[in-house]
Amino acid sequence: MIGMLTGKIYNQNKNPVIIDVGGVGYTVYVPDRLRAKLTLHQEISLSIHTHVTDDAIALYGFGSDSEMTLFELLLTVSGIGPRTSLAIIDRGVASIQKAIIDSDVDFFTTIPRLGKKNAQKIIIELKSKIGSARDLDLGAESEGETKELLEALQSMGFDRKEILHVIKKLDPSLSTIEQKIRQSLKLLG
Repeated sequence: MIGMLTGKIYNQNKNPVIIDVGGVGYTVYVPDRLRAKLTLHQEISLSIHTHVTDDAIALYGFGSDSEMTLFELLLTVSGIGPRTSLAIIDRGVASIQKAIIDSDVDFFTTIPRLGKKNAQKIIIELKSKIGSARDLDLGAESEGETKELLEALQSMGFDRKEILHVIKKLDPSLSTIEQKIRQSLKLLG
């Protein structure tokens, strides 16, 4: 199985993209949001999920391990295939986790090929499993800021697990790292 690919983008105009790894072109399906950020000949490393069926082998690539882990959790839900899971992942890890925890069926029904029945299945089947996934990064869009916040609080002597627990409780309207540190300190104190 292929677990990671590092190479240059050969074709990013459509999904799947082609990644040139040492002269071999791998066809990899990626979330549309990631594909939109790619440029021709850009060097990239992707976490890869190798999906094997009776008649095909397909590669699905992700910019973070948390996206791939959530993608694989979604595949455990009966009736949810890799293409639908990829469309769900495109909404962001933090948003998906919040929708599952909050039992937000409407969030999922806005995704193409996903009806109310399957949305309910996702929530029911993943609600108990999502606790461990919430310990992951809060999504690709906030990874840098979350890492910065984590490092700042660790340098003040706080425990990583305790910090991650507090980060989940932060007010989502906070926009600067300073505001997030202040609120984290209040919650930790």
